[in-house]
Amino acid sequence: QVQLVESGGGLVQPGGSLTLSCAASGFRFTEYAMMWVRQVSGKGLEWVSSVSYAGTMTRYADFVRGRFTIWRDDAKNTVNLQMNNLNTEDTAVYYCALAPDYWSENYHAKGRGTQVTVSS
Repeated sequence: QVQLVESGGGLVQPGGSLTLSCAASGFRFTEYAMMWVRQVSGKGLEWVSSVSYAGTMTRYADFVRGRFTIWRDDAKNTVNLQMNNLNTEDTAVYYCALAPDYWSENYHAKGRGTQVTVSS
């Protein structure tokens, strides 16, 4: 069965950086696009970023473009999210998700999430 396990969240000051990682198993990782989504407390899930199955294409939500970088490591079956210049509005639970295709913002499955808190 699909398993997605996120790690790397924590408390960081505004302007700081974090790197999230997601370990994937239970499916043919190299055949699927992957994404990160997030949920701010009291709000719905919002799509953050996607990477294509081959890792050659990436796209980002406007609110993170230029600050976040997504990439995948097929040797380790991981998808990662480097987050720079974080601000308080980035505080959320971040989830790794298995995408039906690169352009979709829906997902087949997601992990349990990792909390990112940006606060001074």
